[in-house]
Amino acid sequence: MSASDTTTDHDTIRKWVEDRGGRPTIVKATEDNGKGGGLLRIDFREEDDALDEIEWDEFFRIFDENKLAFLYQDKTKDGKESRFNKFVERDKG
Repeated sequence: MSASDTTTDHDTIRKWVEDRGGRPTIVKATEDNGKGGGLLRIDFREEDDALDEIEWDEFFRIFDENKLAFLYQDKTKDGKESRFNKFVERDKG
């Protein structure tokens, strides 16, 4: 298994995403969920009808308001660039 890291640093997250050709998005069906945004996703494909691209400022507003952290992997087990990522709850400590 390849190692993963977790961060809340906006610059680290943005660089990781952009280095892999990703873009910040939100799941359309969750935009008006009453919880300060919706479900965040990183999209690496061509446009997806289920996702809306958002600006980084909006992405990080939702990210911080929901107290999320970014779990990501730089390299796969065989040493290739990884796109594995997910949003997790921040440590309560």
